[in-house]
Amino acid sequence: MSERGKSFTEAKQKIESGKRYALREAVDMVISTARAKFDETVDAAIRLGVNPQHADQMVRGSVVLPNGLGKSVKVLVFAKGEKEKEALDAGADVVGSDDIIEKIKSGWLEFDRAIATPDMMGSVGKLGKILGPRGLMPNPKVGTVTFDVGKAVNELKAGKVEFRVEKAGIVHSPVGKVSFGTDKLVENITAVIEAIIKLKPASSKGIYLKSISISTTLGPGIKVDPLDVRNI
Repeated sequence: MSERGKSFTEAKQKIESGKRYALREAVDMVISTARAKFDETVDAAIRLGVNPQHADQMVRGSVVLPNGLGKSVKVLVFAKGEKEKEALDAGADVVGSDDIIEKIKSGWLEFDRAIATPDMMGSVGKLGKILGPRGLMPNPKVGTVTFDVGKAVNELKAGKVEFRVEKAGIVHSPVGKVSFGTDKLVENITAVIEAIIKLKPASSKGIYLKSISISTTLGPGIKVDPLDVRNI
C-alpha cells in the first residue's frame, strides 16, 4: 500500500498544479505516469455546464470508440425466435428470455452489457431494481433496446460506451488502455467529447465544456484544456 502511495505521489509531482494541458500532451503524461503492473484503464471526466436536475438538460448517449476499449465484453441479449439466432450469430455470449430473467432474479449477473428487443421490455422491466443501479438495464436512448440485435451486439463488442451526466454535472467514461499509446487514446477521447457536444441541450447556456480531466486506474488526474479539444 505504501509503494502504491509513493508511486502516486511521484506521478503527481510531474503534473504542474492548476495547468490545463493540450490533449496530446495530457495523454503523453497519463501514459508516462502509469506505474501499475497491469494495463491500466484510462478514464475521462468531463464537467458540463448543465443542471441534470432539469429533464431538458440531461445528457445521455453512447459512442463506439474508434479503437475499442481494449477488453472483452460479455453481452447478454433478451430475445426470442429469429432474434435469438441473430444475436448468437453476431457473437452474443448469452441469449434467452424468461429463463434468463428468472436466473437474474436468483442472483446471476455474469455479464457486462445487456440488449433487449422491444417486445421483451415488458418482462425485462421487472428487473429494473436489479439491473438499473448496476447500469445494466437496456435503454432505447443508447441503442440497447432494438430489433436490430446483430448491429447492437457488434457495436458493444467493438467498444461502444454509454455515458450519462451525474448529479454534479460530470460525465465519466473509460476511453481505452495505457497500452493503446497516445494516438489511439486521443482518437477515443475525441470521439467521446464529440458525442457529448452533439448532445448539448438547447436550454444549456454559457460554457458547455467546463473542464476535462483524464487519469489512469491508479494515477492522478491531469487537466485538459477544453479549447484545445474544441480545436481538434
